[in-house]
Amino acid sequence: MKDKEKQIISFYGVLPQLKYMQTEMFEFIEAILTVEHKLEWCFNWLYLESEEKAHIEEEYADLTMMLEQFKEYYHLDEDNIQKIKEQKIERQLKRIEEEK
Repeated sequence: MKDKEKQIISFYGVLPQLKYMQTEMFEFIEAILTVEHKLEWCFNWLYLESEEKAHIEEEYADLTMMLEQFKEYYHLDEDNIQKIKEQKIERQLKRIEEEK
């Protein structure tokens, strides 16, 4: 899969793909906001329609594909990314504990 992602970003170029990623980010946010607006009225995540869930999943897939292209293009280290994510999660959980 990595070769395919490199091929895509190499063909279109970094700046056009960056602009396209911004579009995908907006579409993902829009899908989430649509669901959140509905949830404000029904107060229950169980009311999420299968089409709404599928839409969020599709937008998530689009966005992560774009992120993967940039990860491959810039040769970002997956292990280091995971370490950073874990550190940030632990830091946030510590903050939550401090707020209680």
